[in-house]
Amino acid sequence: MGSSGYITQMFDELRKATFLRVYQRKRKIMNDKINEGSEKTKYPQNILIFQQNGNGEQKIAGVKKYGGDFFHLEVISIDEALPLVLDDTSDYLPADISCDLVLDFLTHDDLSQDLVALCAEKKIPVISSGKKIISKWVATPPT
Repeated sequence: MGSSGYITQMFDELRKATFLRVYQRKRKIMNDKINEGSEKTKYPQNILIFQQNGNGEQKIAGVKKYGGDFFHLEVISIDEALPLVLDDTSDYLPADISCDLVLDFLTHDDLSQDLVALCAEKKIPVISSGKKIISKWVATPPT
């Protein structure tokens, strides 16, 4: 290996070591922020999850497993039989929502539509997998 190859290798090693130190420092700062303060500041993101008949249990378990302490999850489950058409969803959805993100695992279209409308009023983004809802506040990835 010539001297230029050796110098290139040294710079690569130095760049990797610097990146690793910066990453470790940022990780420590983030962990310190998570582990101090009140319950509200302990979690960087509050997620409200709506599910129907256990439809989101596997996904919720995945967020808990892989999200660790980075998320505070609150789950609202609707487990009763519902009519095909719901004119008024206020019996099933909260009047006020306060969170950073909503995950919609509801199977009833009327509930999902009204949930997105409620979140749009509050400017809360919604992820509603596999749905055909049009709103700038909702992401509808395929399932």
